[in-house]
Amino acid sequence: MGTALTRVNPAHLPLRAGSEDAYISAVNQIPVLSVEDEQALAISYREHQDLDAARHLVLSHLRFVVHVARGYSGYGLPLSDLIQEGNIGLMKAVKRFDPSVKVRLVSFAVHWIRAEIHEYILRNWRIVKVATTKAQRKLFFNLRSSKKRLGWLSRDEVNTVARDLGVKPETVLEMESRLSGHDVAFDPQPDADDDDSAPRSPAAYLQDQRLDPAEQLERGDWEEHQSAALQTALDSLDERSRDIVQRRWLAEEKTTLQELADHYNVSAERVRQLEKNAMNKLRAAMA
Repeated sequence: MGTALTRVNPAHLPLRAGSEDAYISAVNQIPVLSVEDEQALAISYREHQDLDAARHLVLSHLRFVVHVARGYSGYGLPLSDLIQEGNIGLMKAVKRFDPSVKVRLVSFAVHWIRAEIHEYILRNWRIVKVATTKAQRKLFFNLRSSKKRLGWLSRDEVNTVARDLGVKPETVLEMESRLSGHDVAFDPQPDADDDDSAPRSPAAYLQDQRLDPAEQLERGDWEEHQSAALQTALDSLDERSRDIVQRRWLAEEKTTLQELADHYNVSAERVRQLEKNAMNKLRAAMA
């Protein structure tokens, strides 16, 4: 190695609650590895599964995780949590790092660090998730950055963002709406009754009507009416079509087209046609 390595004991890092500043100060005191030292440690871990080498690679890059995590402080989440998630990404990067590629670990690790932080933000920024697909996640971070500069986007800006990210303008507008919303507690806050200006909670105007006697009676009458209408519609079909519908849709064990074709000595395609015509008649009668 280029220089003698000073092993760092992770137990000396203050990771307890309330020691965020002390932790940042401690990781900033860990020496930065030279290219030669980093290569030697990476090779030792990759070829010999040297856990001490892997630990040293992680500890020497903790300051970089802090730097990346601070870039996400605008989301209102604790910096300590962002750092912890970034550290997970750093450990994943060290596990996958290939020293033969001849790139610095910090360049390789930034993707993994940001990916873990992104996942944490999307899970915890709101109670209701605002982005679930890969495209929505990419749009979430890019659009939020744009809105900080521009406020509400104009039509031209929406089209520009959609074109740059390869999504539909409607998707950009939907994400903008999600970003502008906020979580609302379903139940009223303890002091809301004393504040006439406080907004009404959803519990005050969203009611569960399932157990209401009138609702139950109406629902029962409607189901009885639908059942009678279905039976009348079935009775209007010829015997073969009615049997096909019952065995294909109403029986507990569904019959295949081929089984019905063998039973009626016709082709499976013919059974499919009969089934389609019968279903069209039933829909018309039920409507």
